[in-house]
Amino acid sequence: MTSMILACASHAPAILQANLLRSADIVSGALPYHVEQGAESASAAYNRALQATTADVVIFAHHDVYLPPGWTALLRRRLEQLPQDWALFGAFGVGLDGAHIGPVWSSSLGQIVGRVPLGPVPVQSFDELLIVMRRDANLRWDAALPGWHFYGTDIVATARAAGRGAYAGALPTVHNDRYHEALGPDFTECYRFMQRKWAPVLPLRSPITKISRSGLHLMRDRWKAHRSAGFRVGMATGTDTPVETLAERCGWAKLD
Repeated sequence: MTSMILACASHAPAILQANLLRSADIVSGALPYHVEQGAESASAAYNRALQATTADVVIFAHHDVYLPPGWTALLRRRLEQLPQDWALFGAFGVGLDGAHIGPVWSSSLGQIVGRVPLGPVPVQSFDELLIVMRRDANLRWDAALPGWHFYGTDIVATARAAGRGAYAGALPTVHNDRYHEALGPDFTECYRFMQRKWAPVLPLRSPITKISRSGLHLMRDRWKAHRSAGFRVGMATGTDTPVETLAERCGWAKLD
């Protein structure tokens, strides 16, 4: 059987304990995990995790993610459905046609997001909440990418440039994320990096914005985020509800 490990970069033990480490497969020991702390960027943390582990499949997840009971067994079934070229698989991605593929519960949006596909869908980017990597694809996270944004778009572009496949599918996951008020300077820094690195293949759609040569989409979406702040605050549910309750309300108390 293919070996798996979950890798997480965390700076907040309380968030980690209240979410990811309450996942049934982690509590039972069915899914081993590895936590990286103190990294200066997501890429640095995840490359360190790759070096520190040996499993065939590495699941990179945010510390505010919760995996409903039965999740690991479901992942194994989903991986069996993937084409031979697969290198990456995700719980939420942006299809080649721009469609959002899920389903994922988002506390910051107060709803399940992403359509439920009948099979794996090729994607051009992932939400970074959870990304599954096949080790023998020999991918690495770009150490030059600063901070904590766009690495889900960058790794997909890297895989596709190497002739490997990236897919999203029906993998119900709870993202107990806090409300995000605005796109800050760190987001802009990562956007500019992606503009330079992937100029020949732009545009690329991330779950948040389109990366274009002009950058007009970033300005537009920053303005839209500012204008919609009040509305989005009303949508968010907060992060105090137990993650098991969130999963149950989504119909994910047990994934069969």
